[in-house]
Amino acid sequence: MSSLDQNSNPASANPDAALETQEWLEALEAVLDREGPQRAHYLLERLTDLARRSGSNIPYSPHTAYLNTIPVGLEPNNPGDLAIEERIRSYIRWNAMAMVVKANQETPADGGSLGGHIASFASLATMIECGQNHFWHAENENHGGDLVYFQGHTSPGMYARAFLEGSLTEEQMDNFRQEVDGKGLSSYPHPKLMPEFWQFPTVSMGLGPLMGIYQARFLKYLHARGIQDTSGRKVWVFLGDGEMDEPESLGAIGVAAREGLDNLIFVVNCNLQRLDGPVRGNGKIIQELEGTFRGAGWNVIKLIWGGYWDPLLARDKEGVLRQVMEDTIDGEYQAYKANDGAYVRENFFGKDPRLLEMVSRMSDQDIWRLNRGGHDPNKVYAAFDAAVKHEGQPTVILAKTIKGYGMGHIGQAKNPTHQQKSLDIDSIREFRDRFNIPISDDKLEDLPYFKPADDSPEMQYMQARRKALGGYLPKRRAKASEQLKAPELEVFKAVLEPTAEGREISTTQAFVRVLNQLLRDKELGPRVVPILADESRTFGMEGLFRQIGIYSAVGQKYTPVDKDQVMYYREDKKGQLLQEGINELGAFSSWVAAATSYSSNNKIMIPFFIYYSMFGFQRFGDLAWAAGDMQARGFILGGTAGRTTLNGEGLQHEDGQSHIQASVIPNCVSYDPAFAHEVAVIMRDGLRRMVQEQEDVYYYITLMNENYAQPGLKSGDEDGILRGMYKFKSVDAGKLKVQLMGSGTILREVIAAQELLEKDWGVGSDVWSVTSFTELRREGLDCERYSLLNPADKKAPVPYVTQKLAETDGPIVASTDYIKAFADQIRAFVPEGRIYRVLGTDGYGRSDYRYKLREHFEVDRHFVVLSALRALADEGKLPREKVLEAIKKYGINPEKANPHHA
Repeated sequence: MSSLDQNSNPASANPDAALETQEWLEALEAVLDREGPQRAHYLLERLTDLARRSGSNIPYSPHTAYLNTIPVGLEPNNPGDLAIEERIRSYIRWNAMAMVVKANQETPADGGSLGGHIASFASLATMIECGQNHFWHAENENHGGDLVYFQGHTSPGMYARAFLEGSLTEEQMDNFRQEVDGKGLSSYPHPKLMPEFWQFPTVSMGLGPLMGIYQARFLKYLHARGIQDTSGRKVWVFLGDGEMDEPESLGAIGVAAREGLDNLIFVVNCNLQRLDGPVRGNGKIIQELEGTFRGAGWNVIKLIWGGYWDPLLARDKEGVLRQVMEDTIDGEYQAYKANDGAYVRENFFGKDPRLLEMVSRMSDQDIWRLNRGGHDPNKVYAAFDAAVKHEGQPTVILAKTIKGYGMGHIGQAKNPTHQQKSLDIDSIREFRDRFNIPISDDKLEDLPYFKPADDSPEMQYMQARRKALGGYLPKRRAKASEQLKAPELEVFKAVLEPTAEGREISTTQAFVRVLNQLLRDKELGPRVVPILADESRTFGMEGLFRQIGIYSAVGQKYTPVDKDQVMYYREDKKGQLLQEGINELGAFSSWVAAATSYSSNNKIMIPFFIYYSMFGFQRFGDLAWAAGDMQARGFILGGTAGRTTLNGEGLQHEDGQSHIQASVIPNCVSYDPAFAHEVAVIMRDGLRRMVQEQEDVYYYITLMNENYAQPGLKSGDEDGILRGMYKFKSVDAGKLKVQLMGSGTILREVIAAQELLEKDWGVGSDVWSVTSFTELRREGLDCERYSLLNPADKKAPVPYVTQKLAETDGPIVASTDYIKAFADQIRAFVPEGRIYRVLGTDGYGRSDYRYKLREHFEVDRHFVVLSALRALADEGKLPREKVLEAIKKYGINPEKANPHHA
């Protein structure tokens, strides 16, 4: 009786039960031998179903044995030249190591080293090279190209291969992580810094898997809508097992299964180590991940043991070896590869005397050579081949590897390996000998790169393989080859004109009207991608359900409950709207896929993602930064924006800081418009810049749900709207004058304050609609920098905000529905000697009526008036008694708590 049977069968003491067990196992083996695993799987499913229907409580286990999913007999032949591929891998390993170590040999006066990572690529090299030689298609006339999210810390290996291919120079390799002078290579995959090389940023960790899932879904979307044939394309996402701890890594795997994304392949590099130590020292990360992914509906391929284990496993008739493999935890597996063959013999095979006998004729070197699946090119090829052929499900390959493979005594499988960026001369010699690099001892300290002659078998083979697959990877398209034209502003006439008497609309409604007009455009309409995180009705967009349909991979298999209504919920295989559910990160990932489609698919798409603004930048901020890195182009719309505008929802729903968060992303252009015509002017210019001119920017626009009469566009205001401010209204009253600035819905409080200043205090004012404090600041900084670097230029540019305010008189008061830092961005560019007072909504939000919230945060009309009067008093133009009079007149309580602390 096998140890496996003894450990798992509670009736093992009964000889009859043991015989019955053996008969069942033999029957299963016969089915496997004669009819194959599919038939065996079917029979097991039927038996399980029968048992459950008969009342037996059989718990489902998502785990399989700690063995390779693909048995030896079903492995396809590897078509590659294994000897040549091994030499190519070795050269790439060497060059990657040399590049990182050379970058860290010099320590500047400030003591800051450049850093870098050797170990991650060392563990992944075999799989990367298998993909490069046999699976990953580049875009060409015959193939749309596969999309590969490379594991971020493996970038040295990608550079080392590109160097051999000829697309990177030795000078660039020598400038790894030295980018300021324009010759270097970025630390990790950064499209912004290497716009013709990297496609996707995959550090911060966790973003690659999340974006990869929605990228694969977007390819299906393009295909279903007839925009592009993506049927032959795959999305490959390489991940570390430690990276799987990030919530984003696993957060959307259910989406991938539900959508049937068989164009998606995850490869989890299970080298058992994260940054500080083991990933699951007390457990088994591969088994854990298998259960997670299989439970979510994925096809799971375990790639654990290399081919040198096959003879031992074949001889393991009693299952002893398999049981020890099962019982051994990852902390032990890590230690085995940090030591030597003698250690493995004693501590692994020594767990059972029968195992010691099994390996008694093997030397310590033979035992040490027993390899892991991720380092066996034949096993890797079999796993990749099975993954690309699988249909109906996404696939995850769980590949067991060694962190720092080949780095010898100083780095292989040691806890500090991830941070290893320097090697001593003995380790470099050991590395050279391990991978047979033809570099002599006297040159080792110089760490020269090795590149064979162009006519060598290795170089010819490598070039031929990439030619057969259509070209080099990674490679990025910076501009789409197609050209689209933005509509003229007049197309949006409906929101440019004043609203009819008695009619009121919100800026959110204005956006929806602009969107509907775009959808009617014959050229641009099909390229529009509306994306919502389950808030269509909030933003008055439910009409799109019937108009353009909600994308669904399977269509609509049910009759919607509201079928009898005009705007019923309609799902469609060719639907245009992406309804992502309560899922801002997933929705933003869809937006990123569409916003970078010009690069990934050579198809310009126009994504609009609208959501509760509070659940935007503070929730998907890391992705928004990555979108900037990816040179995304599209519109992000923070709906129900402002701290006091979404009045009934309370602290967690009211946004007063998103514009500050958006302002830190250099290529995010942000606006806080107050009126419908401003929305139209801004969006039309965004289309011109992003679609027509293919400029690498994206737009963040805040929209409000507050209805009011719209004044319409006055000719000549367009330039000011786009630059960030324009004079909306002037009132002259006596000698005193102030300048009132506002944005968003608070501009209406500013306008009301203008009336109070005239009526109650005889003070005139100019009201400025500030559509973007952020863009005003950026332009001001540009001017300031020019003046700093060109001190002799007497015609140096003057900031726009400075120009406009210099033409006016009086102190300046700015009020917004955002924290004071928002309007404070332009303080440096206010004309010298002028008082500049800022009102804002610092503090936590809360529920109440809008007028009460604006009073609470001290941004309403009365506080605008009070601030203006106090500024005039500070200038000596008004008695201070007038300020006290205003406090009493408007019922302002000087003792109330500061809203920042309330």
